Amino acid sequence: MRGYVILCLYVDDMLIVGTDDKMIISTKDMLKARFDMKDMDLADVILGIKINRTQHGLVLSQSHYVDKILEKFNERDTSVAQTLVDTTQHLSKNRGEGVAQLEYSRIIGSLMYLMTCTLPDLAYVVSRLSRYISNLSSEHWKSMTRLLRYLRYTRNYGLHYGRDPAVIEGYSDANWIFDMKDSKSTSGYVFTLGGAAIAWKSSKQTLIASSTMESEFIALDKAGEEAEWLRQFVEDSSKCNV
Repeated sequence: MRGYVILCLYVDDMLIVGTDDKMIISTKDMLKARFDMKDMDLADVILGIKINRTQHGLVLSQSHYVDKILEKFNERDTSVAQTLVDTTQHLSKNRGEGVAQLEYSRIIGSLMYLMTCTLPDLAYVVSRLSRYISNLSSEHWKSMTRLLRYLRYTRNYGLHYGRDPAVIEGYSDANWIFDMKDSKSTSGYVFTLGGAAIAWKSSKQTLIASSTMESEFIALDKAGEEAEWLRQFVEDSSKCNV
């Protein structure tokens, strides 16, 4: 019997994936013989992420979680926004009195789970808004409100995985010193497999770049580290399937 089985377990949520149906069934039987377990059918929800199967592949989404966020933090606002940020608005540190810091922090925490799991398009704006948690202004709340309106507009968005292309593709980018008072650029990368994202990140660079090209190289270096990890992961998976 060739192949492998991966058992993903978090508290009482479990997912079994593998390359061979017989091995998966054997693993289920072994677990049932040792633990009191319910029958395990095809997974439809794991860690709050919905798994929808279509004729074209798999779709991972969190529309129900988006609804909870909007109901809790933005229930009275029915407006929508088709874009994440207002490019004419330049955020900076608040020098005055803070505004509703606790609520803002709770929203950021909820959004980070969305961003980490199924909505890579939130990576940049969540990373940026997270920098002002310690002392907010009305301008920061204005950006947060726009983000929540964008969530309402895109609540049914998700990651659509097909069979092609079966090659990992990666892209990196950077902006050079968005905030002149900060003097640090922002790096971003995304890797895709099967037509959808599998790894992504947006973060402020730790070095001060002296040019646009230098900021791009810093971003490329971070993307290269992720690419190397993904390459090794794929190679190890291939060895298990031999």
